[in-house]
Amino acid sequence: MFYVYILQSINTPEHFYTGLTVDLEKRVDKHNSGKSIHTNKFKPWKIRTYMVFDEKERAEKFEKYLKTSSGRAFAKKRF
Repeated sequence: MFYVYILQSINTPEHFYTGLTVDLEKRVDKHNSGKSIHTNKFKPWKIRTYMVFDEKERAEKFEKYLKTSSGRAFAKKRF
């Protein structure tokens, strides 16, 4: 299974991060431990939402979409 997830910073709630992983719990732990250079400034993080895909290609396409301006608008309205 492939997880596309959106995290929200607890200390600075206006900051979000979108990612893709096969082990959601382990990946969130990595973000919160400061081991990810893209998210360590805004830790701790909470999971805002996640979607599960059985095909890696579809998960990658959805993650890429969520990182576009229209994808961010979509996520803001629904999550």
